[in-house]
Amino acid sequence: MDTAPRPVGELTYRDAVAADTEAVVALVESAYRGDSSRTGWTTEADILEGQRTDPQGVLDVIEAPGSRLLMVERDGELVACCQLEHRGEAAYFGMFAVRPGAQGGGLGRRILAEAERTARAAWGVREMQMTVISVREDLIAWYERRGYRRTGKLSPFPYGDERFGIPQRDDLAFELLVKSLA
Repeated sequence: MDTAPRPVGELTYRDAVAADTEAVVALVESAYRGDSSRTGWTTEADILEGQRTDPQGVLDVIEAPGSRLLMVERDGELVACCQLEHRGEAAYFGMFAVRPGAQGGGLGRRILAEAERTARAAWGVREMQMTVISVREDLIAWYERRGYRRTGKLSPFPYGDERFGIPQRDDLAFELLVKSLA
């Protein structure tokens, strides 16, 4: 796994290492939970309370075979991250977080494009897959504008497992979104 920084514009992309775990947890939590997440548009604070991830979950992604956690830095500061996982002819995209104050200016679009490029180059995959909470219509629409399509395939939200948050409604599920990278 290549851990050397690679500049792309004013952004630097690198693979996370174990020492990055706490910084990644803090970024992901700030983007999705609590009051800090409300300054960005990706907040899940109205549908889920509690944590979004924890140090062990992040470390599992960093250390898993066929998995990469991309760190995105600007001037040495962590501004975003995302998970890529090799799954045969597809790659899974997850744990995508952009610092709330940096959202809405095209940064997420650039990072998603770089993640797609990285997955194609590293693994030769033909498709990117992700799961999004099905009630997140605004987020799903954002991904659709970037070429992802809804599949209608739902998987249950892990109710009762507080590692993934404390649901504030009873209709949560994950929907599979896909995009051809061929």
